[in-house]
Amino acid sequence: MGRAGLNRKTALATLTLTLAAEAPDLDVLSSFGGRAFGFAHHRGFTHSFMGIPLMAAAVVGFVYLIWRLRGRKTNNPNLPPRWGILFLYACLGGLSHILLDFTNNYGVRPFWPFWEKWYSWDIVFIVEPVMLGLLGLGLLLPLLVSLIDGEIGARSRGPRGQVAATLALLGIVFMWGLRDFEHRRAISALSARLYDDADPVRVSAYPTLTNPFLWYGVVETPAFFALTPVDTLTQEVDPEGKLDIHYKPEETPVTLAAKNSYLGRVYRDLNNVG
Repeated sequence: MGRAGLNRKTALATLTLTLAAEAPDLDVLSSFGGRAFGFAHHRGFTHSFMGIPLMAAAVVGFVYLIWRLRGRKTNNPNLPPRWGILFLYACLGGLSHILLDFTNNYGVRPFWPFWEKWYSWDIVFIVEPVMLGLLGLGLLLPLLVSLIDGEIGARSRGPRGQVAATLALLGIVFMWGLRDFEHRRAISALSARLYDDADPVRVSAYPTLTNPFLWYGVVETPAFFALTPVDTLTQEVDPEGKLDIHYKPEETPVTLAAKNSYLGRVYRDLNNVG
């Protein structure tokens, strides 16, 4: 985002965007309170709309401190820092983090603490190789061009890489559109059949790492859960006969006690996904 043009508006834009985009993952520190506590607060306040302005203010304050320690110097003395714009950039960086986490199957709770419902798009793998490739090209291609220009004595023309960065971001949006289309096809295929003569109550589909047309299907029926692959190229469910059925256990005092425990409530909250 910085190279796409935001670094031309104010100094320290790239630094601010980078720190703000990473800041929500500071919730990893909650794991020091124990595994259950860390699990309960993962992707909580720092990944919420309410938390983003506070995280942005902290990031801008940290960047201001670095700027003062450097003697108020920047890489481009003709482009001073504009702190109001940098705060908006920090908010944008934090929102980009929420958006990226929303696209995978873990999801986010953007309305925490007022509404703890999880939301997930389920269209990309947590570590998405196509996205990493697009972002990598967006950074490396301008560097290669810059090296070539340096060898032939080209004069400096300010920040480089705007076109490549913009194309990389547009490529990610295009990829999301394709993956959303395939995801809808997977959901449709899973919903259109019976499982051991039982109608599905709820279906979900999750992406695989290597094949964009192969999805992990999870189907809930009144009596069991069924796990099965689904091929969106052929709209075929369970193409290799790998239907894996897990019957729901009967409710007992032990299971009720487990559900009402602190860890049980955390897991039940996580299953409340939209």
